[in-house]
Amino acid sequence: MACLLGIQLASLGQQDGGYNASADGPDKLMDLPIHFLGRLQKKTTDLEDRLTRQTGKYVQKMARREEKIRQRLYKLDSNAAKRAFAGAQGRYTDLAERVRTDTGSQSRSFSGEYLPYVDSLQGMFKFLKDKPGAASSLRQLQVLQAKMEGADQVKQFIRDRKEQIRQLLSQYTHLPAGLSKEYQGLNQDLYYYSQQVREYKEMLNDPDKLTKEALGILNKLPAFQAFMKQNSQLAGLFSLPANYGSPASLAGLQTRDQVAALINQQVAAGGAGGQAALQTNLQSAQSQLDGYKDKLSKLGGGSGDIDMPDFKPNNQKTRSFWHRLEYGTNFQTTRNNYYFPTVSDLGLSVGYKLSDRSIVGLGVSYKLGWGNGIQHIAFSSQGVGLRSFADVRLKGSFSVSGGFEYNYTTPFTGVQLPGWDKWTKSGLIGISKTVSMKSRVFKKTKLQLLWDFLSYGQRPRTQPLLFRINYGF
Repeated sequence: MACLLGIQLASLGQQDGGYNASADGPDKLMDLPIHFLGRLQKKTTDLEDRLTRQTGKYVQKMARREEKIRQRLYKLDSNAAKRAFAGAQGRYTDLAERVRTDTGSQSRSFSGEYLPYVDSLQGMFKFLKDKPGAASSLRQLQVLQAKMEGADQVKQFIRDRKEQIRQLLSQYTHLPAGLSKEYQGLNQDLYYYSQQVREYKEMLNDPDKLTKEALGILNKLPAFQAFMKQNSQLAGLFSLPANYGSPASLAGLQTRDQVAALINQQVAAGGAGGQAALQTNLQSAQSQLDGYKDKLSKLGGGSGDIDMPDFKPNNQKTRSFWHRLEYGTNFQTTRNNYYFPTVSDLGLSVGYKLSDRSIVGLGVSYKLGWGNGIQHIAFSSQGVGLRSFADVRLKGSFSVSGGFEYNYTTPFTGVQLPGWDKWTKSGLIGISKTVSMKSRVFKKTKLQLLWDFLSYGQRPRTQPLLFRINYGF
């Protein structure tokens, strides 16, 4: 479909040796695939619904925080509590309602963070305004942008309220029990809401492959380039000159050779060690810059929309349920003995990330028997297992792992299994080592050494030490 779209748009540039803006305007464009604009509209609609829902959720939560702070402060200083919190609940309600009902306006001027992909997307919709679905997609994008601006206003209001409450509480030396805790909770709620909005902006500003190709082809059309120079948000911000992007706009600027000659002149002045010193300083600066970029990304994407947390944040808290799931498969082999043949456990698991350092989950396994030696290989179904597990990262790539399992270790041929009294229990605890993988399928490998401390009570006794390999995807 992407190739079809490319042929439809690129064909315009081949008519009469080039694209004629007056003769072949956007009304001459062939219809885009219906599902193309529909998919873009679905994405913006989904983000709008999620942003509205999350804003309402956090606003209600923070309003309850303020009310608890007011009630506790009232016992200490009733007059100050009345003055500081008068009308606060109503303002929270008004903000949430404004975000819910704001449908945007085509005449609204740009404000807030500049999102380049959104600017290009909006320009594409305007350029293709006469095409089916383009007008409604543009309208939906404007609604989402309006709600993003409303979310920024909510964040700013809560920041102001947090600072006002902080200044008020700083006047007292002995605060009632729980008041400081509620204020800290307000601070955390603000941080997580800011991160949630940040995540939605990143999702909005992340084009898929088909959209990238469509924009890439449109950007080659002179008519679209001229249209964006006059109608993009960037053009409105900086009043781009008429010759922007042409060779004439580069007049007077230093060339690459001139800059290189100036650098070489300065390095030569440093003597024999000048080149080595420059290289060392550049590497050090690059390392520091990468560190700052990483911190800015975690705190707000480097957009100036930064909330400095005074606590250790949980980055998983703002992610949806499905994005906190981690799927995996695992493999382990136990040696044969008098009672059991050599058996390989093949397992599947799904884990839920409680935080960046911990995960809990469930899994199942199938026990495949291999026989009693290389000369006596015989495949058989030796049982199944039900698993639960938990991992907590200790330091670096090492984690402490544990779990509880039920194992049915009797050969079977049908699908019906006996009652729980025929199953054995395993209690596992051990150490895991995670190794990153450069694979399209598996993201990481986890090597586990586990001790089954319940194995000694089993009859017949099972193997106490297990080596298990996990693959995450």
